[in-house]
Amino acid sequence: MTNEIMLSRRAVIASGIALGVSALAPSARAAAPLKVAGIHASPVENAWNSCLHKALQDAAKEGVIEYVFSEGVSGTDYPRAMREYAEQGNKLIIGEAYAVEKEARQVAADYPDTAFVLGSSAETAGSNFGVFGTWNYDGAYLAGMLAGKMTKSNVVGSVGAIPIPEVNMLINAFAAGVKAVNPDCKHLVSFIGTFFDPPKAREAGLAQIDAGADILFGERIGTADAAKERHIRSVGSLIDYTPRYPDTVFANAMWYFRPILNAAIADVAAGKPVGRNYTAYGLMKEGGSDIVYVKGVAPTEAEAAMEKVRADIKTGTFEVPKISDQPK
Repeated sequence: MTNEIMLSRRAVIASGIALGVSALAPSARAAAPLKVAGIHASPVENAWNSCLHKALQDAAKEGVIEYVFSEGVSGTDYPRAMREYAEQGNKLIIGEAYAVEKEARQVAADYPDTAFVLGSSAETAGSNFGVFGTWNYDGAYLAGMLAGKMTKSNVVGSVGAIPIPEVNMLINAFAAGVKAVNPDCKHLVSFIGTFFDPPKAREAGLAQIDAGADILFGERIGTADAAKERHIRSVGSLIDYTPRYPDTVFANAMWYFRPILNAAIADVAAGKPVGRNYTAYGLMKEGGSDIVYVKGVAPTEAEAAMEKVRADIKTGTFEVPKISDQPK
């Protein structure tokens, strides 16, 4: 194992029996804890990685899995980390293939008895390489509905990582929510070119504020810092930023990885192939995403209209536009 991985490798060994809070099938709960490894390209405090990390930690605390992980693993070192965790006997490896799409599939082919389920914009491969995307765009759309009724300048902004489908869908959904209630509102978009660079996200946010935006959608962590500095409102993504920015972040497009993880664990425990797309388990109607917001910040009628659409999404009578093209 490389020094980088050795330094960042930590273990969470679960003890006891699951407490019944897991949504896994009874057969999965009754079995011995599954050995699972997480490989995080960014630090686990990064919003996206923290969603995976928390779900894995929770499953470990419940006795469903034994969990080890590495964080800050570079793209050049990622395939090596995959191989080492497979050779250590981990039955399921969770991570991200965005920077190593081809290499990750090559590793999976070399370890057919290990299940790999990675965040990816590409397709599955064989029976042991599954993928998932981050589809919290339902919550982003609903947050956009609130933002569209709150803006005074009629300009809002979004700061994203890189224009991959998952990021594009999220920003496009936020923009669609804004336009649904405020067709004349202008939407500014910036990409920072990386998944984790809070200072760069802050600078992009400041530039959008200088261009007239009075509400920012922070697809990337650091955007709310710009909003806080200039005393405007902001929307968070993936996790709840409101406690960290109580006077700035008023809504969050949440994403919960646990339903995806539960489905993958259940498949491995049952001896089923994981070579499928698990993304849909992260949709709002599946309990994998939602909006969390501070009531009373947006106008009362805006909240009521948003809640109506929220209920329709959960029942399947309304579908948020899924647009993966790069937003303009």
